[in-house]
Amino acid sequence: MRLIEATALDSIADYRLVERAPPVAGRGEVLVRVKACGVGYVDALVALGRYQVKPPLPHTPGVEVGGVVETVGEGVTGLHPGQRVMAQTRGGFAELAVAPAAAVTPIPDEMSFVQAAGFRINYLTAMHGLADRAALSAGERLLVFGAAGGVGTAAVQVGALLGARIVACARTAEKRAFAAAQGAHDTLDSDASDPRAWRERLKGVCDGAGPDVVFDPVCGPLFEAAFRSLAWRGRHLVVGFAGGPIPALPANLSLMKGAALAGVDVRQFLLFEPALAATHLTTLLGWVADGRLAPPVGRIFALDDYAAALAFALSGQGMGKTVLRVG
Repeated sequence: MRLIEATALDSIADYRLVERAPPVAGRGEVLVRVKACGVGYVDALVALGRYQVKPPLPHTPGVEVGGVVETVGEGVTGLHPGQRVMAQTRGGFAELAVAPAAAVTPIPDEMSFVQAAGFRINYLTAMHGLADRAALSAGERLLVFGAAGGVGTAAVQVGALLGARIVACARTAEKRAFAAAQGAHDTLDSDASDPRAWRERLKGVCDGAGPDVVFDPVCGPLFEAAFRSLAWRGRHLVVGFAGGPIPALPANLSLMKGAALAGVDVRQFLLFEPALAATHLTTLLGWVADGRLAPPVGRIFALDDYAAALAFALSGQGMGKTVLRVG
């Protein structure tokens, strides 16, 4: 089989398209013939050794795929060869990949492989953050940073389905228009040159008040300004740090606002609350099946263009989930 592999993590140029023997599904595992693999900002960071945890070498990028079950290992039930699935695996930039059976989920006919390749992590992050960590209620105002990115798009769509009024924050007019097309009711720039003026613009799209919930995968220069803008009992969700250096927050602001700063870590959510995660995923896929949720696909790259796909994911220019088409 073909796969992308590197024996060093210094640059994208370290990666090569190589031929290797196909892997074998062990006990409790599933071998998936990969049709598409998601390519996110974190995937690019890991591929370049810039993430907080460095992968073992040799490394094949990609953790989220859409494909077809090739074989199942001993003890696996409920999955069979030929089944269309999404899976979380190590090494998705490959024609075949092994995943734990618990991380393999059948997908509805209404979902394409490229949609499946960018769904599980982003949409579970959005659902866990909004439903569990923020307890978002219908009618509340939700500010989404990075609203045109993969997880930001998921938050816009899930928030709208949960009945919130969405304010989508993004850098460019094109990205703001994209977020509006996914269900955002209002849009806002992310110009941090004058935080006070930005807060006034936010207030203007929140009917003179502030957001009840902030979904923040950026945590950039507007982090404190957004927290200061929260309505009483507001909740600011820390989802990631695409904005660069990790910001600090004066602790007294939480007291003054009666507000909460809550972390959203989908990796630990899947580890510690697998039953709830499975319930959320069933709900999300049900929304896809009945037509209420249509995950937008961003730019699609061919397997041979893996280097360009990683560079594009790292650039932050994409809208929706970037995908590598494998099969």
